[in-house]
Amino acid sequence: MTNVQIDHNIAGLKPSATLAMHQRANAMRARGDLISHFGFGQSPFPVPGKIAEALAANVHESAYLPTSGLPSLREAVAGFYRTQHSYDFASNNILIGPGSKDLIFHALYLIEGDLLLPTPCWVSYAPQARIHGKRVIPVETRAAEGYRARAEDIERAVISRGLEGNQKILVLSSPNNPTGVCLSKDELEDIAAVCRKYQVIVISDEIYAQINFINEPYASLAHSYPEGTIVTGGISKVFSAGGYRLGVMLIPESLSKLVPSFLAMMGETFGTVSTPVQHAAAVAYQFDESIASSVRMATQIHRFTGRYLSKRFNDMGLSCQQPEGAFYLFPDWEPVREGLLRRNIATGSELTAYIFDRASVALLPGSDFMMPDDCLAVRVASVDYNGARVMEAFPSEENMTDELTASLFPFLVSGCDRLADLIAEIS
Repeated sequence: MTNVQIDHNIAGLKPSATLAMHQRANAMRARGDLISHFGFGQSPFPVPGKIAEALAANVHESAYLPTSGLPSLREAVAGFYRTQHSYDFASNNILIGPGSKDLIFHALYLIEGDLLLPTPCWVSYAPQARIHGKRVIPVETRAAEGYRARAEDIERAVISRGLEGNQKILVLSSPNNPTGVCLSKDELEDIAAVCRKYQVIVISDEIYAQINFINEPYASLAHSYPEGTIVTGGISKVFSAGGYRLGVMLIPESLSKLVPSFLAMMGETFGTVSTPVQHAAAVAYQFDESIASSVRMATQIHRFTGRYLSKRFNDMGLSCQQPEGAFYLFPDWEPVREGLLRRNIATGSELTAYIFDRASVALLPGSDFMMPDDCLAVRVASVDYNGARVMEAFPSEENMTDELTASLFPFLVSGCDRLADLIAEIS
């Protein structure tokens, strides 16, 4: 058959930009090409030993688990979020899925309403909503304000689209991918007031919650708007276990009527998550001191690389704010637009293709994160290094030298060197 019809919500969908760039860069590196891979956000560190040991110890566990998840894991997740973030979620309102990405996909399918999406944002939110036929309403943030989501902009989006009386969803990530912004308690309280006023259902994507560099307790809409906030997280970023594929969803008691519908959907799709992986995740969320110590060390290294790269980008003449969390930066090439235009480069996609060809640095354009095509900000992931080696040799941020930085983070350093040479040539 040659005339198979594709669902209209899927027909225009492109492959995930992050995965496509990851595959291209890895293929070139496998051929022996020198590539600095700033395009894919995968934690480079080893899985903490106790988690890996728990996976191995439970490899013989082959029975299906409940669709909602291993009971001891759900209890551990509730305890983790209670002690680490002061949340109050009952374990029977906690669901386990094959990654938070999949759980967000299910939530956007299950919950009716248009999607409010502060931009720039992670590459998959909008495509997931469009697969379900949802209308996506961008809530633009501004570079001059550090790409921080503002309550007044969310309210303006609600009013301008006539959504005051309609059910609607807001997806908010903090720390943010691609900007590294971590919203403050005051900012979130202002957003909570708008969400409460207009009865917005919030999905708070907290996959990077433990990787934050601000000197204050982590703030979430689950604190300031608990009755309307669903929290998602997982083990891929904080515990460096991306390939394990396990995510968690925490639903407040006020929205607990959603749980049976989630379970019905989950039972008809993935059914349950890998049994050995759930046993390993239960150990992760018990968060004993050995695991907590690994997380603290990884976070310290993420903070160092973010600060190193932001300084390098600003020294090159780009505009780049220092990340407050996660492992991403969003440097803006606007200061060199004139030189780029002389080379017929006017869009972010043209810019990242030019950089890849001329400097062998893999980046993603702002347009992949719902920014305009002519936006010259690019997403940088600061994780292209051997995490196991760095964990063994990293002294402390204060004791890092230029020589040690070059030794431990060669792809970051050499990539920045080539970008600096390219900018000098453009300018």
